[in-house]
Parts: sequence; C-alpha cells; structure tokens
Amino acid sequence: MTMKGLFPLALAAAALVAGNGAVAAQQACNLRPQVLEHLEGRFQEAPSAIGLTSDGKVVEVLTSAKGSWTIIVTAPDGVSCLLAAGQAWERTRRPDADLVAGGAV
Repeated sequence: MTMKGLFPLALAAAALVAGNGAVAAQQACNLRPQVLEHLEGRFQEAPSAIGLTSDGKVVEVLTSAKGSWTIIVTAPDGVSCLLAAGQAWERTRRPDADLVAGGAV
C-alpha cells in the first residue's frame, strides 16, 4: 500500500482515537462484505484474527501472504471501517502457547 493509500486510513485511525465527528465523517467505511471483497481483490488479504469489543463491535485483522495487513472494526449494523493498515505483518508465537495448548491456562 502506498503512502497515498495510507492517508485515508490514518485519518480513520485519528477519528477513532480522537472521536472527532468531522474527521469521523471522512472514514473509509462500507458494508462488511464489500470491505472484505475489496481487501481480498486488491491486496489478497483475508481475516486472520478476530475479537469482540466491550461495546459489541467486531475487530478483525486481515493479512496477506505478502505481509500486508489491515485492521477493520465492524459495528452491529454491519458497517465496517478501516482502522489501520501496513506492511511487514509477521505471526508470532505466544510465550505461553504450549501451556494454553495443553489446557494448563
């Protein structure tokens, strides 16, 4: 993704952090299926991690084999907004992965 392509994502991230309504109106948002289709088609990204926020939103990390990544947040109404994106995504192993896998944690 180019710096030009990252600018709207930076605005979206700033809006989420600052809560500024004027900036929030400029977020890159669409229905989740369209967002996923765009990220798959343009960047070959697919969901690789998911979590639920305390206010009922779904946060997803989408990654590609080439190392690009995008974080989106989806509201209960199905609208997803881009939160951040970048390059050089790497999977890491949790330090306690063996304990978790063995049911000790």
